Formats: sequence, structure tokens, C-alpha cells
Amino acid sequence: MAVSSGEGKTAGQEDPVRRESARQRAGEQGLLFDEQPTALPGDIGYRGPTACAAAGITYRQLDYWARTGLVEPTIRAAHGSGSQRLYSFRDILVLKVVKRLLDTGVSLQQIRTAVQHLRDRGVADLAQITLMSDGVSVYECTSADEVIDLLQGGQGVFGIALGRVWREVEGSLAELPGERAAVEDTVPADHPADELARRRRARRTG
Repeated sequence: MAVSSGEGKTAGQEDPVRRESARQRAGEQGLLFDEQPTALPGDIGYRGPTACAAAGITYRQLDYWARTGLVEPTIRAAHGSGSQRLYSFRDILVLKVVKRLLDTGVSLQQIRTAVQHLRDRGVADLAQITLMSDGVSVYECTSADEVIDLLQGGQGVFGIALGRVWREVEGSLAELPGERAAVEDTVPADHPADELARRRRARRTG
């Protein structure tokens, strides 16, 4: 099942006691995150080991997810031996979300659908989303009422407030090295200037 809106999942089940209980659970789990996270520079990239540390994953997972197209680095992909992938803040946010969904038993197919859905969203929109999962399907909630509706209906047994994950990643990256992306990092892999770009990088890092 594709990622879908949580709106209207429990129409007609307006039990005030159950609803208040669901609201309390949502608050305890930090699912009603409504702060506006800090905007970060879009031209700062992070190498693989840094992305792993911030997302809480292994390098093997990072490499596999990149090679299979689950989560690819959007600043710079690896082009041949010796080149380094460069991940954006948004990439690392998605990596951390994927890790949490996997840990709760959500299928890889559902995770791929969720990741594609997140890719289609603007960066500002991500912070306002809470993903809910019953271990089978993933639901998107964009308001506190939708989160509470799912909890009240028993469907959302697990939730991820992306705004909260944003803050966690932001805190981790504050202690880790990043680097400003060069102009040539945006050159497509099959572009004639790609080899020249690699030589320039080699001179700078060598």
C-alpha cells in the first residue's frame, strides 16, 4: 500500500476518552512536534562515514542503499575508484528515517514508497510530517488531529515526527565534519567535464 494520508481513518469514532488517551500517547512519544527547525545551508555535504554516524547506520547499509537506489547522495555520487559520495542534510534525514522504519519491521517495498514520497516533498514540508506505521503500511500525517486519529483507531502503533528527527540529525552533524560542495559536484556523471572535475578534486585533496 502506498504512503497515504492519515486523514479520515477513524471517521465516526469520536470517543472523547479514547481521543484524550490517544492525544496523551502522541505527546509522550513526541509525535506532535510543531517547532520550525533551523534551515541549513544547501551546499554543505557530508562524506559517507559522517552520514553513517549521524544516521546511526553502518557503512555497509549506506553503500547498499546507494547502489540499489534506495537513498542516493544528492550532492555527489561516487564516480569510480577513489571518489567520495557526498550526502546532503536532507539525505541523512531520510537515511535515519529508513533505519527507524526497518527497525520496526516495515517492508523494504513500503520503505521505498515512503522514501519516494519524501523525495517529492519540499525540504520545509518535511519538518511538518509525522510518519505512522502499523508495521505493514506507512501513513503520512500533516496535523496533530491526523496523528491522534490513527492512534485512536489502533493503526499507528509507531510514529516518526520528521521535525524531531531533523533536530537529532542537526545536533549530530554539529559535532561532525562537513564540506562545502564545489560547483563541479553538480556536473552529471556522463558529462565531458567530469574527468576534468575529478582531476581538479585530486589536486585539491592531494
